[in-house]
Amino acid sequence: MNKKMIRIKDIAKLAGVSVGTVDRVIHKRGKVSEKAREKVESVLQEIDYTPNLLAKTLGSNKVYTIALLVPHPGQDPYWKLSMTGLDIAQKEWRPYHMELQPYFFELENAKSFTAAAQQLLKDSPDAVVSAPIFLHEAVDFFKQLDQLSIPYVHFNTMISEVSPLSFIGQDSYQSGRLGASLLHLLTKDQTGSPAILHIRESVQHSVHFREKERGFRDFFGAMSPSQTVTAITIEGNDMDTFEEKLIRGIKKHDIKGLFIPTSSGAKLTANALEKNGLQHISIVGYDLLKENIDLLKNDKINFLIHQNPSRQLFRGIHHLANHLLFKKSAPSKELFPLEVITAENVDSYLEAVLH
Repeated sequence: MNKKMIRIKDIAKLAGVSVGTVDRVIHKRGKVSEKAREKVESVLQEIDYTPNLLAKTLGSNKVYTIALLVPHPGQDPYWKLSMTGLDIAQKEWRPYHMELQPYFFELENAKSFTAAAQQLLKDSPDAVVSAPIFLHEAVDFFKQLDQLSIPYVHFNTMISEVSPLSFIGQDSYQSGRLGASLLHLLTKDQTGSPAILHIRESVQHSVHFREKERGFRDFFGAMSPSQTVTAITIEGNDMDTFEEKLIRGIKKHDIKGLFIPTSSGAKLTANALEKNGLQHISIVGYDLLKENIDLLKNDKINFLIHQNPSRQLFRGIHHLANHLLFKKSAPSKELFPLEVITAENVDSYLEAVLH
């Protein structure tokens, strides 16, 4: 008998019991004699039967809630871009009684993260997708989820102190090495030093920024041990004097190229360099924000490394929805490729993504 076409009445016939008995065994409800149960379970095992979970889900009134703990999209265009993944997921999973509830926190405020996390816990969702920006606060939060047996997925940032159902994103260390490799390609015949530029980043708290810097430094350390690698850091409360601090750092350390590990920093930097006649300094930045694409096409940025935040969030929701609805396992890691975007391939890349 073709098991793909098998029906409950076929199982009943094979087991020599009624259709009602098979239904009670499969759905674990009502009273069934031990002898009848053994007959049905023997047939189920023999034919490798699994219930139609899709039909079961659509026929159920159960509503699942997946909470999203993410930075506020109004504070940074990278996180605004990631929210398009939420919009796509909403359309895909709405027919399955799946609710997606965002909880926003401020990018540079660990207390804001904790407050949003506590509100999330109070609302008791079925699962959580999170970008764990603040390491210590995030670890405490995920340990609470573990105690409550609430599954969770990380995207954008991977932390080793806890065990999420899955991590979706890129290898931050290798991303930093790639940035260094691209900058070396651009500047290897020039004098001066390469630099990593941290703009409004909580580097000491954020694992992915630390890993990018480690990869960046390791590449140059292996390539040229005598090469000085500089880190220029401009905190959020220094943005009024951003241009002044940037130019001072460039001149002090004789910088020939800048690696900017955030999406929004490239525009600020490129504009400051142009204003001060320093367009010869190479820039490697991140992500296909509209302003970054324009800068790339106008030769004000040399390379972009695309992190695809929209798809990261979408895939995180996808794994949790499948886990909740269909009991599917998720990969422990789903690493996205490190995609290098240039002025020459950006249009064809965007066209391919649209289709």
